[in-house]
Amino acid sequence: MVNGTSALLADSGAKGWPLSRIATPSLDDDGSYDADAKVPLSEDTPSIVHRWQQSNSILSLAASDRYVFAGTGGNEIQVFDTETYQQVDTLTGHGGSVLCLYVSTGKSLLFSGGSDSILKVWDTDSLKELYTIYSVFDIGDIFAVLYSEMLETVFFGSQNASIQWCNMTTIDRHTSLDKSGLPSNRFSKFFNSSGPGGKSSPVPKETMLAVPKTLIELPYHSVVPYAHFGYVYCMQIYQPPVHTPLGVVEEYILSGGGDGNVNLWAMRHGTFVCLRKLSNSTSVLCMTVMDTFLYCGLTDGVINIWDLDAFQLIKSVHAHKEDVLSIASFGNCVFSGSAGYVRKWSRDLSLGSRWECHNGLILSTITVERDNRRVLITGGNDDSIALWDITDSFPNCRPDLSFANDQLLASLATFVSFRTVSGSEEYLADCRRCATFIKSLLKKFGAASHLIVTDNNRNPIVYGRFSANASDKTDTTVLFYGHYDVIDASGSGKWETEPHSLSGLNGYLYGRGVSDNKGPVLAAVFAAAELFQEGKLRINVVFLIEGEEECGSIGFQASVSAKKDLIGHDIDWILLSNSYWLDDEVPCLNYGLRGVIHLTVEVSSDRPDLHSGVDGGIDREPLMDLTKLLAKLTDDAGKVLVPGFYEPVRPITEAEERLYEQIGENSSIGLSKDLLMAKWRLPSLTVHAINVSGPPNQTIIPHKATATISLRIVPDQDIDAVSATIQHCLASQFAAFKSRNHLSIKINRQADAWLGDPENAAFKTLANAVKEAWGVYPLYIREGGTIPAVRFLEKEFDAPAAQLPCGQASDHAHLDNERLRIVNLYNAKNIWRRAFDELPKRTKLTNGLRRC
Repeated sequence: MVNGTSALLADSGAKGWPLSRIATPSLDDDGSYDADAKVPLSEDTPSIVHRWQQSNSILSLAASDRYVFAGTGGNEIQVFDTETYQQVDTLTGHGGSVLCLYVSTGKSLLFSGGSDSILKVWDTDSLKELYTIYSVFDIGDIFAVLYSEMLETVFFGSQNASIQWCNMTTIDRHTSLDKSGLPSNRFSKFFNSSGPGGKSSPVPKETMLAVPKTLIELPYHSVVPYAHFGYVYCMQIYQPPVHTPLGVVEEYILSGGGDGNVNLWAMRHGTFVCLRKLSNSTSVLCMTVMDTFLYCGLTDGVINIWDLDAFQLIKSVHAHKEDVLSIASFGNCVFSGSAGYVRKWSRDLSLGSRWECHNGLILSTITVERDNRRVLITGGNDDSIALWDITDSFPNCRPDLSFANDQLLASLATFVSFRTVSGSEEYLADCRRCATFIKSLLKKFGAASHLIVTDNNRNPIVYGRFSANASDKTDTTVLFYGHYDVIDASGSGKWETEPHSLSGLNGYLYGRGVSDNKGPVLAAVFAAAELFQEGKLRINVVFLIEGEEECGSIGFQASVSAKKDLIGHDIDWILLSNSYWLDDEVPCLNYGLRGVIHLTVEVSSDRPDLHSGVDGGIDREPLMDLTKLLAKLTDDAGKVLVPGFYEPVRPITEAEERLYEQIGENSSIGLSKDLLMAKWRLPSLTVHAINVSGPPNQTIIPHKATATISLRIVPDQDIDAVSATIQHCLASQFAAFKSRNHLSIKINRQADAWLGDPENAAFKTLANAVKEAWGVYPLYIREGGTIPAVRFLEKEFDAPAAQLPCGQASDHAHLDNERLRIVNLYNAKNIWRRAFDELPKRTKLTNGLRRC
């Protein structure tokens, strides 16, 4: 990793950064670069990996193997996990803005300095503070810090033009428990002196949020008081190539200041000695070293290149219109940041590309390497941190991402890009392209895969089969069901991101279908694929991924029945992940869904639409009959009056009572047991809409009125019996009106309820996998919605089903800004991986299915 340093403190900028604002280089007529140009994206522009939005300017950045650290203008260090992109901690203790950060080469120590004149040392693993280091001098802001592994010494440069150091091997000699020497506790001649009337200003309270027991007061000799004639803005370690016969490695410290100089320092017999000065025309705000070349970011947008072998200025480029505030390098590339834009350069500062990173000043830039991938990280005064994938800038870097989480995210980005809105001719081509994409992905990973054609030009079903290949493989087979179609995202105007372009923000992925159901489907696919590629898949895993679930799975049952020989007759378990947690905190397993009957009720007259002033009162109006008819379906309290509607509902058992009690004890949803049962295990009736014929004005008597109704049914209610009863009820009630109007009832579609067995081997295996992934056992829940395919698949293959909810309650499925937390996606993959490994060991099929 190469650290770049934030140069200047800046005020907080605008919020709500649009993730897609990216630009490429453009030249003015005079040959200079136009930093404000808005031009199309070039092929060389890196893609954004993720963005974190904060509430304060990002002044400094550093990274370990596991975390990204961001120093803010709000006195805090924010910590982000580089795998899950979750913010995992906030390090407090500074009494002012955190202006500089540095992670040691060994990645075990984090050093932070700020406007409180304090240097802090942190453990990058435990994220605990180890030391607070302060000077006996009033040094002002600490702008730059670095740590030499060779010298085991931390160096820092400050506002009073000094450079100080502390040898970490002798640090215990300088420990103190006396807090009176801390800069915040000292008497200030300026702030604490007597004012008019002989009174002094009140002494501020201790500004440090926490002071550890280990305080380090630097001795007087650990300072160069006038290292520069100006602020010390930046520092870098320089190790020249080894030229001596003995291969002796030398290490130097470079410092850049407001006086325009870069000073070359070395530690000689305990003394910090300046060996060379390199003079630049203006203040040196940031710098980075590549081999023997030093790149200095200056005010007025200039970058100077120095040859550190010859100590010669070899090139000066007017790179930006504004000050060069941050710079970093990796391989043969240099990245410089200024007002909004980052520029990528070759080593001789030939411009490669330019793109807009922030809606404000770019105050810090670093490059990191993880899993053979290269990432550029930028922070700005728009209060955001952005991660950019720069791997393609290095032709020799070809990371193996077949099953890494990065590849999972890349595949999900492609998956989400297809506008797979079912039930619409407009998106039919995208749906078929998406089905082909899934089929190709399954084949790439080693599965046998085909498209199963459905009738009436409906979207195809994707079939895939991973056959067991472990040395201890079994003949157990599980069928994983999911869907690739989505609800239309157009028309609302409330999306904060492009709905069909995957966007990462604050640990979440945003995009239509990312939670329902594309993310969960890919998590299961990657879990099976990983085991298969490793030669560890002990069971057969069959995938059926349909494209009509959001339209009621039209054509699914007939097509699956017709292809049962291809799918297999020996399915042991049905698994799916098309559901959500009760809240955002506690993982769940779902063991029940209500069924549904959708119907249309129409009352019509033989006469045309009439005028209420001319014909009102002479005959019964269809809309009046319809409303009276609908009113007969429920009583004043909302109880459904369809005969026998509630009779089949099974009484609650003691075991299920305990499940509801656990929900109340462990979930933050705040719903009572009675409300949950009303939503999950009791049937209901809903009138969704009433439509009438004729123009929409207030004088028309419509000749036809239509209502759409649904009944949510529960296990033990026979769907055909309920359908027949509701139709008979409506017909008999309407007959009692003795109306000359006509009644028509149409059953549009219906789907059975599903009830699983929380005590079977599938649920127990999933529960153990959830405990391993999340650290807690799941809550067992039911849902009031319907997934038409579940009960059909159980009956068709004589196999019980189990469902793992993947997303959180706040995922906004079917709504604007649908999202999925990245850690939920990764953990879902890990849970399915364990389930695909352990189900053979734990499953004992029973004779027949648990009766719904």
